[in-house]
Amino acid sequence: MKLLRVGPPGAERPALLDQDGTLRDLSALVDDIDGSLLADASALDRVRGAAAAGVLPALDATGLRVGPPVARIGKVVCIGLNYHGHAAETGQATPAEPVVFLKAADTVVGPDDTVLVPRGSVKTDWEVELAIVIGRTARYLETDEQALAHVAGYAVAHDVSEREFQIERGGTWDKGKNCETFNPLGPWLVTADEVPDPQGLGLKLWVNGELKQDGHTSDQIFPVAEVVRYVSRFMTLYPGDVINTGTPAGVAMGQPEPKPYLRPGDVVELEVEGLGRQRQELKGA
Repeated sequence: MKLLRVGPPGAERPALLDQDGTLRDLSALVDDIDGSLLADASALDRVRGAAAAGVLPALDATGLRVGPPVARIGKVVCIGLNYHGHAAETGQATPAEPVVFLKAADTVVGPDDTVLVPRGSVKTDWEVELAIVIGRTARYLETDEQALAHVAGYAVAHDVSEREFQIERGGTWDKGKNCETFNPLGPWLVTADEVPDPQGLGLKLWVNGELKQDGHTSDQIFPVAEVVRYVSRFMTLYPGDVINTGTPAGVAMGQPEPKPYLRPGDVVELEVEGLGRQRQELKGA
């Protein structure tokens, strides 16, 4: 299934995109797309049954904002330097273990919402990523099979980053990762049954129509199952939590001088194969 949330910020309603591309209203069946729903197999089965029966009312998508596909996200866990190509382009060694950092859940916005360039920023960068959405509470998972069984689905994420704040201002990466609007997510949460191989997905990102990133999840240093299993050793993952799994080569930081960092007025478009497409216009904060 392709689950999504539509409407104004803070007042989104749950919806489903059916096989014909028609937007369907789920608000009579479920309150929202959130961790509670994703952990409830019987509720998800009711949604599947209603979709198959063709009884869900259609929504007019004209002018309708698409919000983040998951509400009330507890935490956003991110994996840094998780593509061989990206590590190479930035001149860093391949990590021996996953590099883990956190983004605040309030950085998450809709896939086509405005992204704000922070005040004083000179190095705002782009990063297309595959996001994992957790569906079952995960603690100390031991096998890849267990890890994948705890995944509810996948989505497109844009891990926007301010490199000066991240690298040159002291401390951890948090300053460059947690600026307002720095995690567009969606348009859909695609349930795991529709993504049989998360290591078989292409990722692309364009800036002002120019292709900047053209990668593939097969280049991940630590694949999806290993990431979920690894993270579960260090923190409990709850239904509705999100893991951004890293970005392929092609970011501004990895390009020759003058590096083409983002500025107000730029337009970024990105997609992950089978998971939908995002488009953001940048403005000053």
